[in-house]
Amino acid sequence: MIDFEIGELNHQTLFVEVILPLAIPKTYTYRVPVHLNSYAQQGRRAVVQFGKSKIYTAIIYKVSKLAPEKYEAKYLLDIIDDQPIVSETQIKFWHWIADYYLCTLGEVMAAALPSALKLASETRIILNLEHEFDRNLLNDKEFLILDALELRHELSINEITKILAQKSVFPLLKSLLEKKIIFISEEISEKYQPKRVAIIQLNDFYDDKENLKQLFEILERAPKQLDALLAYLKLKKEKTEIKKSDLLEAASVSSGIVKALIDKDIFIQKDKVVSRFAEGDNSIPSDFILNDHQLKALKQINESFIDKSVTLLHGITSSGKTQIYIRLIEEYLEKGQQALYLLPEIALTGQMIERLQVYFGNQIIVYHSKFNDNERAEIWQKVLNNEIKIVLGARSSIFLPFSDLGLIIVDEEHEASFKQYDPAPRYNARDAAIVLGALTNAKLLLGSATPALETYYNALNGKYGLVKLTIRYGGVKMPDIEVVSISEERSRKLIKENFTSVLLKQIQEKLDKKEQIILFQNRRGYVPVLICKTCGNTPKCINCDVSLTYHKASGKLHCHYCGYKEENITECPACGSKHIEYKGLGTEKVEDDLKVILPEAKIARLDYDTTRNKNAHSIILNDFEDKKIDILVGTQMVAKGLDFDNVTLIGIINADSIIQFPDFRAYERSFQMLSQVAGRAGRRNKQGKVIIQTYDVKHRIIKQIVDNDYEGMYREEMIERKQFKYPPYYKIIHIDLKHKDLGKLLLMADNLGKLLRHHLGEMVLGPQSPLIGRIRNYYIQTIIIKMDWKNQSVTKIKSLIKEKIADFESDNINNGIFVQVDVDPY
Repeated sequence: MIDFEIGELNHQTLFVEVILPLAIPKTYTYRVPVHLNSYAQQGRRAVVQFGKSKIYTAIIYKVSKLAPEKYEAKYLLDIIDDQPIVSETQIKFWHWIADYYLCTLGEVMAAALPSALKLASETRIILNLEHEFDRNLLNDKEFLILDALELRHELSINEITKILAQKSVFPLLKSLLEKKIIFISEEISEKYQPKRVAIIQLNDFYDDKENLKQLFEILERAPKQLDALLAYLKLKKEKTEIKKSDLLEAASVSSGIVKALIDKDIFIQKDKVVSRFAEGDNSIPSDFILNDHQLKALKQINESFIDKSVTLLHGITSSGKTQIYIRLIEEYLEKGQQALYLLPEIALTGQMIERLQVYFGNQIIVYHSKFNDNERAEIWQKVLNNEIKIVLGARSSIFLPFSDLGLIIVDEEHEASFKQYDPAPRYNARDAAIVLGALTNAKLLLGSATPALETYYNALNGKYGLVKLTIRYGGVKMPDIEVVSISEERSRKLIKENFTSVLLKQIQEKLDKKEQIILFQNRRGYVPVLICKTCGNTPKCINCDVSLTYHKASGKLHCHYCGYKEENITECPACGSKHIEYKGLGTEKVEDDLKVILPEAKIARLDYDTTRNKNAHSIILNDFEDKKIDILVGTQMVAKGLDFDNVTLIGIINADSIIQFPDFRAYERSFQMLSQVAGRAGRRNKQGKVIIQTYDVKHRIIKQIVDNDYEGMYREEMIERKQFKYPPYYKIIHIDLKHKDLGKLLLMADNLGKLLRHHLGEMVLGPQSPLIGRIRNYYIQTIIIKMDWKNQSVTKIKSLIKEKIADFESDNINNGIFVQVDVDPY
């Protein structure tokens, strides 16, 4: 904001440039009513009319005395905030994201701010029926809004504007939101549910020896109840808290026996919120001490931070990286600074918060997009006011208004989940966090057992610091990995369904020992392809260029891209043949086949289909931890997050489907994913076993996974990356063009390709059809631009691309086409 004397402000004509939450290429200028001059400040919200009748909440970007030259500025309607809700540093950060990822400031604002902070005329408001409040504290207009909501329950802001007969209702709504009287209407997403376990205690009355003696005499007539009491007393000598499940197992009694003792007030049952992390190996005692390897790594990280802003902690699975993170966060808290801890998956934030709250209590808070908008707005305000010292969150938490950020931790930095694909901005939270750290002078620690090749390249070349942690915590051994040939087992007729004899033998052995198994198949559904044996026809989606996947649970064929479903076929729609063959393998079929082969085993599935319902994800994991499930079948969900001390076998059903994926990162991603899956096996004193089923037992990636040879994988991949002009040696931009008419699309895409090639030459590839050439009835053509960032100005190239795309879109010939730009599309 420019500086004005207070006296001047009352008489000056001021103008503000604002950022609207829309995909418009520039800021928009409004005139400030004189009575609001003193409130005009960068970072505050202004209520503005844009278009004929739509009202939006905008962010003031700049204050000046200069009127726009090309149009007459409208008056803004109101300024909502008493203080800026977006800092100057944040606006610089938004600018960097817009410039780097070739999107608009409005798109960044829309992604950054919770909906409750960017109300618009179409926003719908509902009454919070669960909140009690004193109506006497409401002013007349707030009371009118409340009265209308009690009659209608839900109103749009446009309707509230008509009820009050005034244009600016945003300050009133802000007041009601802060008082928690209203909500922003939305589909409330499932929130993380804490795990609760039943804890059994003996009534204090029986602490007296005489009373306990009498109890023994009474229970002699109920031998099963006496067994439960004896088991409790024995367990009490070993543990401070007795889980109900442990008591039932130790006493070999039913839950009805324990309930009878509770009904008699002999036992007392209490529900306790506990961590989902396995006891012992993953639960960290509050007074833990770092071992020598961890202490050395922590010292090296701090030394690296002296002259490097970014450091990579390359630590193998189960090496104790989280304990190092905790000690590092403590150091920055002692300086009075804030810390941001980024995780790739929303599902992991709730689980990690349980672990970290042991140390940091109410100084830490979780933030991610699954919270409702009111909660996200409340967290925004708390971070802004420096009430929160530690934020644990998924990628959207990089946009929070930190006032004194000292440390950023990006855990599992290699994960593709840090990349936002749709809608714009299509940013990578890891890369954006590095820039955020530079803007706020915060130090950034990247952690991974299998770093992204770009990250490791930067570390080896001195751009980042590099610290290695090569010993597993507590002396836990790395799992024993065995590779089994599917083709050899088939030729010897040893394979049952899709399970080799080696895997089935190991599964049976683990079941006999009452140990647990995880089976990994990275494809959901029953079978991915149905094919007619007579004419070769395959059922396809009517909206997308993909085959339909059969799901046995629904009995239907599903499209995993647009959600289209149709009934399963019993005869070929093309030739009428009834010879329909199922090809491929999904998690649903793995589960189904196992239930036939091992009817006594308790089997469950963890994938997108089984975790759609409320709390389903938590329920499955709780049951698995409580040993109610023997075998868990899953997609990549099982590769991330939780570890269980009783899991001693991991089976990878078909490694080839991951390795042979047509993408330049396929080998890197398969190494990362399969290494992470393998890392789930073996805890404490039990060495884990991993069985990888594959047709290509001699594939170099399989060998490198077995040898845990990240360095070898890195060297070989980098040779190919350099040869074929891929990152980290080249930067890549994808330009996707979409249209419902294929003929028009091909012509338009060819025109844009020629236009770009005229200016950029050989660095422009395409246009060409991507792997899936039509999604949701839109045909797609992709132009790829590869930039040699060491010898070319990436900034100039991006500016030219932006300019040429704007020219292309402004030409009426190209009406109806959608252009999407994705910088670093990997």
